[in-house]
This record gives sequence, structure tokens and C-alpha cells, in this order.
Amino acid sequence: MVAAVEIAGRKVGPGQPCFVIAEAGVNHNGDLGMAHRLVDVAAQAGADAVKFQTFKAERLAMPDAPKAKYQLQTTDTAESQYEMLRRLELSAEAHRNVVAYCREKGILFMSSPFDEESADFLAELGVAVFKIPSGEITNVAFLAHVARKGKPLIVSTGMSYLGEVETAVRTLEQTGNQNFVLLHCVSNYPARPGDVNLRAMQTMAAAFGVPVGYSDHTPGLEVALAAVALGACVIEKHFTLDRNLPGPDHQASLEPDELAALVQGIRTVEAALGHGRKEPAASEANTTAVARKSLVAARDIPSGTVLTEDLIAVKRPGTGLPPVMKPYLVGRVARVAIPAGTLLGLEMLA
Repeated sequence: MVAAVEIAGRKVGPGQPCFVIAEAGVNHNGDLGMAHRLVDVAAQAGADAVKFQTFKAERLAMPDAPKAKYQLQTTDTAESQYEMLRRLELSAEAHRNVVAYCREKGILFMSSPFDEESADFLAELGVAVFKIPSGEITNVAFLAHVARKGKPLIVSTGMSYLGEVETAVRTLEQTGNQNFVLLHCVSNYPARPGDVNLRAMQTMAAAFGVPVGYSDHTPGLEVALAAVALGACVIEKHFTLDRNLPGPDHQASLEPDELAALVQGIRTVEAALGHGRKEPAASEANTTAVARKSLVAARDIPSGTVLTEDLIAVKRPGTGLPPVMKPYLVGRVARVAIPAGTLLGLEMLA
């Protein structure tokens, strides 16, 4: 059995409700008011957590670090990655403000640290869980630093081979921290469904025996819902106030009504998965009576008649003896006269 991880007092793992992370990321565009509105949207959608990113540009990127292809398509090409990141930082005071606002709105605050100092700051804020971004999966010193804080971790594995994930897992376990969830991820914005390879999520579950989930960058809702059907314990999805806003991630994000639809869709899929036993649903009882068939008198059967196959018909409704009992009625004797079309009962036969 894969053990569940406890995050802010709730269990996350197989058999538990899917933990839904609404990924605000940097879609606040550096504006505190916009960050508040993102929290509002996530809370109203019914997400379990809203996640931001914690970094300092000077610790994250070299001044001449290039932008990713998708960033060049969605931001000013004359601007460096470093300059873009500077615009998208949230200050320490803004972090404190957003944490308090999340508490007020009844939704869990999360953030991804991108360096040790940022992780230390989040620990000071009292975060309940750390989210490790995909780009840090091979940064083993950073992984160990965060794991030693003793909080549960949700670890994205985009861009990685299974062997790299194994190294990360061993690094975490060697700190004594075994409370983590692995998220399958394809780090492209947007990701093509044909590149997603959701079955890799199950491969990680089998390989490492830990809860797994999926961080989704595909357009729409279908792939995330499919991941839940395949056993994702956590779903993370970017969202924005408006896909037309300027910034690197808006175009690959859900809008507010779509985020709400995703959460509702996840809960519907969970309800549909059920317990796994093959048995009738209670709601089928009426249909069973109407759609199944029973054994009936094919024509008038006088008292004392020995029943032959041609005297027994199989017709609806299904409220009498089931068709499987027909061989047991052949050769029995009618104790009473049985009119044609009568549901046959054992009390009628000798």
C-alpha cells in the first residue's frame, strides 16, 4: 500500500480526494491586487490550494540567460529572462500579505522556492508544504535543503528520466523525509496531449511506492481529468484572470470559469471511480425489474401438466424466476392451472 501524505491536516494519497492546486505562478504580473484576485478565483473554484513562486531574479538567472521559446512568444523579445523575472518577483511583504489573504479566504497558500534562501523564507512564513519545481529535480543539494525542513513536499518531475527521478527520491529519503508526492509533468507551455505520456505517472508509482499526481500544461481539461481517472492524487493547473494579459504563462492557463469546471470535473470523476466491486448500484433496482426477464407460461397450462420447454417463455418484467432457472422447471408438474402469460413461481409446481 502506498502511504498517504498529510498536508495541512488532510490526507493526500490513493483512496483520498484529489488535492487540487490552482497554479497562480507569476500570473499576478508583480501586482499585489492581481495576486488577491487570483486567490479569490482559486477559492471560489473550490481548489484546495493556490500556488505562487518565490524567487529573486539575481539568485535564479544570469543576466544573459536566454528565454524559453514559449516565453519569447508571449513576452517582449528584447527583454532578457533576468529582466522578465525581476518584473515578476513578489516582495517579502507581498508574500506575507498574500499568505494572510489566503488564510482569510480559507484556501491553503503554497509556493515554489527556486533557491535555498527562498525556501528558508517560506519556512519562516510557516508554509504547510513545499512545491519543488521541475527545473530543480536534478539540484540535489537544494532538494536535500528543503527536505530537511521536515515538511511534506510535492515534487514536479518535468524534463526528467526515471533515473533522475530515482536520484531525487533517494536524496529526499536520505534526509529522513519520506513525506512527498511525485508529479508527472511535461514542461512545455502549452504541452501537446500527444507528448504527455500519462502512463509515466503509474510507472513512478510502481517504481517508488509513493503517491503520484500530474502537473498539467495542456490546453483544456481533458488530460487532467484523465490523470485523475488513472489515479492522480494531486492535480496542478495554471490559471489566470485573463489569457490575453501580458506575461509568459497566461496563454497556457485556464480562465476562472474553466478552473471551476476543472475542479467540478475532478470531483465528478472521483465519484465515478467508486469502490471497484462489481455489483449493481442501488439506483439500478427499478431498471432491473423492467429490463431483465422472467420465466412465464407460454400458453395455458392445465393442472397436472408436465412442463416442457415449449410451455416456458422468457419475457419481461424481471420480477419473477430468472431465465437461468428454466432447466430446473422442465419436468416439474403444475399443481394448479396456470393461465398463459403468468409469471411462473415454484409454489405452482410439484
